[in-house]
Amino acid sequence: MDETVKGKLTAYLPTASPAERQVGTWMLAHLGGLPFETAASLAATVEVSEPTVGRFCRSLGFKSFKDLKHRLRQDLGEKPWLISDRLDEFKARADDSEGYLARGLSLEIEALVAVYEIARGAPWASAVRRIAEARQVHVAGFQTERGMASILVHQLQYVRPEVRLLDLAGGNFAELLAGDTTGSTLVLFEARRYSRLSRLLAEDARAAGVPVTLVTDAFCDWGHEVVDEMFVVPTEFNLFWESTAQMASLINLLVNDVFVALGPDVERRMEQVTRLYSRYTGYVGDASGPSVPGKRRR
Repeated sequence: MDETVKGKLTAYLPTASPAERQVGTWMLAHLGGLPFETAASLAATVEVSEPTVGRFCRSLGFKSFKDLKHRLRQDLGEKPWLISDRLDEFKARADDSEGYLARGLSLEIEALVAVYEIARGAPWASAVRRIAEARQVHVAGFQTERGMASILVHQLQYVRPEVRLLDLAGGNFAELLAGDTTGSTLVLFEARRYSRLSRLLAEDARAAGVPVTLVTDAFCDWGHEVVDEMFVVPTEFNLFWESTAQMASLINLLVNDVFVALGPDVERRMEQVTRLYSRYTGYVGDASGPSVPGKRRR
C-alpha cells in the first residue's frame, strides 16, 4: 500500500463522505501548495467547516492537518515548493528524450503571460464593452477552432442573452447577414491554415456594418484589413501540432471582463439560468432530480 500522502488520499477518496471528497480532491490537485495553507484557509476555499478538515486528516491516519503537511514534506524530500524552483527542476531533470517537454513548458508559460498582456490594452477594453452591450453576439470558428467558438458561446450564454454560434449548416450566414444588423457584433476564432470562410465572413460582416473581433495566431497576415480588433495568441509550443489551448485562457479572461462590465444585473440572470438548469436537468448532489409535470415520482 502506498503510504505517501498522495497514496493515502487516492485510496481513501472512493469511500469518503461528500464533504471529505471535496477536501481530498482539492488536496490532490494542489499538493504543491498545501504547505502554504492552514486548516482554516483550506476550509474556506473548499467551503466546508474547519473541523471537517481535521476529521478528514484523522481519517487518513494523521493527527491533524499540520501533521499531514509534515508528512508531505517528508514525501517530497528536497523537491522544491515554489513554482519558479519547480520549473527550474523540471528543466534540469528533462533528459534528451524529454527535452521537448521542457521547451514546450517554457513556451506555454510565455504564451500565458502574453494572453494576460492582451487583456490590458485599449483594443481589449473596446471589445469587452461591445460584447457586453451588443444587441446580439455572433461567434464563429471553423476547422479545429470551432471548439473555441463553442466554449465562448456556452459561457457567454450564462451571463447575457442573444449569444449565437454561427456555422454553415444552413449553407449561409443569414442569421447574421440577412436582416437588421444594427447592434450586432461578431467574434471569430482562426488559426492557420486559415479557412476561406473566416476571411469571407469577416469581410461581409464588416461591409454590413457589423464590428468584428478576431482571435488568431501570429501568422495571420490578413486580419488587420478586415476586423476591428485582432488578438494574437501564441500557438507554437514545440509540439507536432500547433495548439490553440491558450485561446481558452483568453476566453476565460474575456468572459470575466464581460461579467464585470455587465454589472449587478448579470447575477440575476445567472441565478435564473441556474434555476432553469436545476429544474430541467439537475446537478450532481441535488436532493432530488428534475420533476416532470403530470407525472408522480415512484
